[in-house]
Amino acid sequence: MAIPKFFEFFECFLRAVQDGELHTSKDVREKVAIAMQLSEADREEMLPSGKQRTFDNRVAWARTYLNKAGLIKTPLRGKYCITEEGKKALESGEKIDLKYLDRSEEFRAFHGGTSESAAEVVETQIEESPLEVLEVAFQQINATLASQLMDEVMKLTPAEFEKLVVQLLLRMGYGNGIDDAGMVTQQSNDGGIDGIIKEDQLGFSHIYIQAKQWALNQTVGKPEIQKFVGALQGQQAQKGLFITTARFSSAAHQFVENLLGAKVVLVDGSDLTKLMLKHNVGVSVEHVYEVKRIDSDFFEEEL
Repeated sequence: MAIPKFFEFFECFLRAVQDGELHTSKDVREKVAIAMQLSEADREEMLPSGKQRTFDNRVAWARTYLNKAGLIKTPLRGKYCITEEGKKALESGEKIDLKYLDRSEEFRAFHGGTSESAAEVVETQIEESPLEVLEVAFQQINATLASQLMDEVMKLTPAEFEKLVVQLLLRMGYGNGIDDAGMVTQQSNDGGIDGIIKEDQLGFSHIYIQAKQWALNQTVGKPEIQKFVGALQGQQAQKGLFITTARFSSAAHQFVENLLGAKVVLVDGSDLTKLMLKHNVGVSVEHVYEVKRIDSDFFEEEL
């Protein structure tokens, strides 16, 4: 099932601590997951960044909002309990949502700075936690940048594209510390090999590259990969990289998976732009934001 929105955890969180006893974050998460009938798979779902579970993130934000509205409190490090205001909220039978929390002056100050701006934000009943909003925006920015990056890549000459691929591999760390680690082969006599990366200083291992700047909607099939494997065999090579701005057919992927005696990696246009973004090839860093959270383990330990 879909993970409930963070504000949909408000009432369930309060009921998990309504006995008035102190509870840890882990204890509350367990009770909330059971009450909302979330499966193990639901609980393991990750945020887009892959760095935190969606369920954990949303419960944590629910806790923050309830605390700012005065419905729960933290009398001891890492321990939470319901307040009298929290008990009244449950007894009222009203829906405990962002509008309910907006009655608290402290919450309004925390959420929007002024009662008017807070009310406007609450009226929209935002669905994602603040961190999720940030991650979605980050994904959108990167998707747009990847598209712009591919536009620039397609403007390169074939020779420039081959050089770009070699530079990318070097930036990824291949051939690190080796003089003349990467080279583009002569186009007139490349034998189906567009570039070579030296993996070790004594020359025992090389990665042979074929780089094809083809139309984005073109599909690279099994025959093209077979030709590349033939070129590798002509070099007595064991490692090959076929990288293209186009995409690969399922038959091409299946062919390389079943290869014996050689390892061939396929990188399509989507993977190419992701690697360029990750390793800052053709792009530069404009802003860096650090998103931090409370270290619960630190506060639950004796200082």
